[in-house]
Amino acid sequence: MAAGTSNYWEDLRKQARQLENELDLKLVSFSKLCTSYSHSSARDGRRDRYSSDTTPLLNGSSQDRMFETMAIEIEQLLARLTGVNDKMAEYTNSAGVPSLNAALMHTLQRHRDILQDYTHEFHKTKANFMAIRERENLMGSVRKDIESYKSGSGVNNRRTELFLKEHDHLRNSDRLIEETISIAMATKENMTSQRGMLKSIHSKMNTLANRFPAVNSLIQRINLRKRRDSLILGGVIGICTILLLLYAFH
Repeated sequence: MAAGTSNYWEDLRKQARQLENELDLKLVSFSKLCTSYSHSSARDGRRDRYSSDTTPLLNGSSQDRMFETMAIEIEQLLARLTGVNDKMAEYTNSAGVPSLNAALMHTLQRHRDILQDYTHEFHKTKANFMAIRERENLMGSVRKDIESYKSGSGVNNRRTELFLKEHDHLRNSDRLIEETISIAMATKENMTSQRGMLKSIHSKMNTLANRFPAVNSLIQRINLRKRRDSLILGGVIGICTILLLLYAFH
């Protein structure tokens, strides 16, 4: 019975780790898609100033479809990982399993933290993508209004020139914002990778401490002995100093 429950727990852990690895790869691709979309949007915006509005934006439509597909896949993976975490929680609370098993609770909490981080990263990347797409739609509408006004009037007057210059300033500002977002996303990816490495090191240290409690106890005794020796040495030095002062002023 104990072997069966242990195998069930290990199967749940394997499923959780597999889903976490798949989510990590999907989120990296999802973040790169958002970055490439912002760069291609900036290039399309600069190119549209010299081309006709009748040119179909096939690249943007393709990236939109990829975004929708990847978002659905990530949401499905998050739902499956949530289900596995729920099963692990039910296992730790089921009859025959010690409720105060520190190792099981620590493992479950670690998987929950990973799920929470992945969920937060997905929603943040998705929100950034939606903001970029909405901004591009707005700028595209402005460009169409400008072209419509130019074709309707047929005269490049002073007001139109000022409007176009202001539009160019807005596009330059938008490009700078997109570059800043790209740098921030690249920094976030590096920090996420470092965070994963630190979590792995922390998990291995906890595993070693759980497997070798005698080593942990020995380290604590050594620290206590060093602290005691320091106190004794400090007391001896203090007494000798007092005796020397008394002898000097006698």
